[in-house]
Amino acid sequence: MTRLFAALALAFAPLVLWAEEVTTFTLDNGMEVVVIEDNRAPVVVHMVWYRVGSADEPEGVSGVAHFLEHLMFKGTENLAPGEFSATVAANGGRDNAFTSYDFTAYFQRVAADRLELMMQMESERMQNLRLTQEDIVTERQVIIEERNQRTENNPNALAREQFNAALYQNHRYGVPIIGWMHEMEQLDMDDVMAFYDRHYAPNNAILIVAGDVVPEEVRALAEQYYGVIPAKADMPERLRPEEPPHRAERRLTYIDPRVSQPFLVRSYLAPERDSGAQEDAAALVYLAELLGGSPFTSALGQALQFDTQTAIWTNASYSGASLDETIFSLSVVPAEGVTLSEAEAAMDQVIADFLAAEIDPARMDSIRTQLRASEIYAMDNTEGLARRYGAALTQGLTVADVQAWPDVLQAVTEADIKAVAAKVLLRERSVTGWVAPSQEEAM
Repeated sequence: MTRLFAALALAFAPLVLWAEEVTTFTLDNGMEVVVIEDNRAPVVVHMVWYRVGSADEPEGVSGVAHFLEHLMFKGTENLAPGEFSATVAANGGRDNAFTSYDFTAYFQRVAADRLELMMQMESERMQNLRLTQEDIVTERQVIIEERNQRTENNPNALAREQFNAALYQNHRYGVPIIGWMHEMEQLDMDDVMAFYDRHYAPNNAILIVAGDVVPEEVRALAEQYYGVIPAKADMPERLRPEEPPHRAERRLTYIDPRVSQPFLVRSYLAPERDSGAQEDAAALVYLAELLGGSPFTSALGQALQFDTQTAIWTNASYSGASLDETIFSLSVVPAEGVTLSEAEAAMDQVIADFLAAEIDPARMDSIRTQLRASEIYAMDNTEGLARRYGAALTQGLTVADVQAWPDVLQAVTEADIKAVAAKVLLRERSVTGWVAPSQEEAM
């Protein structure tokens, strides 16, 4: 009964969902600061996000952004190699980092009274990284082994890597974040330090502090530790190669005997969330759910998995979190005895039927309720909120955009979805990939 009352409460909740206390300010050296107050537990999440990711790498050194992320845990002028993470652990916290196409982020989750120590150490490695040739050699082997384990030994990952490279004809999103193996093997000290010197600076970074904090105290600490780091006057403008007009669909077949189950993927170029213009992205969230969300309610699931038993799995996915044009994807795993060509023809028929039919208003209401619930539940996760703001700000959005997003989602109409579907589901802007263990099964 408790769950029932909770569900009813969500269904009739007001559309104004956002309630966390957010304070923003900018230090004199250009570093942006976002403080998210959450006083329910004496814990703080401290994150530094750099506006640089793998899509900002120079040609020929793919993987250097991720390589540098690893090396940032080595020594600095005042910290011995490994001392950073050891200190976090000794103070009862945890730390890590991650690299995407659009950003690189470093974070610690600690007791609130350890915030100053985190700022002291993080500001140290923003400006005083010290590496040895041994660091380069050993950590380069680590990232090579990471690629071996996650990509080279995974035929599905290798296939999707090829599909992305075909979809993005000119943009760096077509290059894997971890890098191409032949370029990773050549990364050296000069590559890493040139990237560090060019991009790691306070005026290219965003500090996110979330948890049991007081904004005025965060400001004082930020000014003490980050504010004294000089801005880089020659910070490069964030320019990337643009995609040319896509005039023909592309098709790939990836054969690997390690593939356990043939499947097909079609990926379309799709608009990202843009500052002040998030409506298309919101409509694409609905489109993904309507086409390939739950197999019990989505168009692909109902038609292919239940009505005709053409497939054992279907899916549609979209994430508008991207600085530049992103991807809307459809996936189908055929049932036994169904060829990839038959599965693709069935998928295409579902898409055509969806575009021709009216959208069920009841499904729209259901999705709105699901999204409202997910946005409310997200407020319970302090680290998740910090990540949400950090990712958004490094991908061209603003705090206002983040806070407007729940209401933008709620305002999507059936007409909005049909309009964005007609704009995105264009074969000339797509790559269709077949994955199979043998040529005989790729038919």
